[in-house]
Amino acid sequence: MDIIIDDPFQEQEFRRILTKIRLSKNGEVVDQMKQHGLEYKMNWGVSVSRLREIAAQFKPNHLLALKLWNKQWRETMILAAMLDVPELVTEEQMDYWTKSLETTEIAETLNTFLWVKTKFAFVKALEWCRGKKHLVRFAGLHLMGRLALVEKSAIDEFFEPFFDILSPLSKDPALKQVFYRSYILLGMKGKVMNEKAIQFAEVMKQTDSEISKSLADLILTELTSDYVQESFVKNT
Repeated sequence: MDIIIDDPFQEQEFRRILTKIRLSKNGEVVDQMKQHGLEYKMNWGVSVSRLREIAAQFKPNHLLALKLWNKQWRETMILAAMLDVPELVTEEQMDYWTKSLETTEIAETLNTFLWVKTKFAFVKALEWCRGKKHLVRFAGLHLMGRLALVEKSAIDEFFEPFFDILSPLSKDPALKQVFYRSYILLGMKGKVMNEKAIQFAEVMKQTDSEISKSLADLILTELTSDYVQESFVKNT
C-alpha cells in the first residue's frame, strides 16, 4: 500500500470531514441498516446524499482519500471513494481495499465512484470474479455491470472474457441478485453483446443448477423483451 506522508493541510481537511460526519449523525438510519445486516465498526448513519454534499466541499486528493479509508468508519470509506483521484489509484490499492470489504454497500460505492474510473477496472473485475471471498466476487460482478453501463463506447472484446468465468458464479445463491442486475447491464450494452448474453443464458438453462436455470429464465425474459430490443433500434 501507499505510504501516507504527513501533510498538515490534508490533516486539517481530514479533521474537518470527521467533524462534518459527526454533526450529520442519524441514529435511526444506523438502526435500520443493522436490521438489514449492514454492520460496521463505526457507523454514524449519514445518508449518501449528505456525504455527496460533504465531498463537494473538498477537492479530490489521493492522500486525503487514503487517510479517510484508514479511519474505517462507514462514512470515511464512502468519502474515500468519492474524493480519491482515479489516475493515482494503484492495483495494489484496489486489491487491498476490495479484499478487506465487509459490506456490499462499500463494494458498490467503491465501484461506482472510483474503481470504474481507473485504468485497471476491466482487469480487476475479471480477477475478482474468480476470487475466493464472497464480497470479492460480488465486487467483480458489480464492477462488470458498472463498466457495461458507463463504458458504452468500449469495444465488445473488453467484455467477452466475462462469459468464460460467469458460469460458476451463476450457481451461487448468495450472488443471484447482483448477478442478475449486472448481467442485464452487460446484455444491454449493445446489440452484439445482447446476442452473446442471450446465447450464454440459453446455455445456463441446460446446467444442473436450479439457481442458474431460474436466473436464465429471468435474464432471457428481460433481454429478449420488446423494450430492450427496441432500445437498440433507437440507438442505431
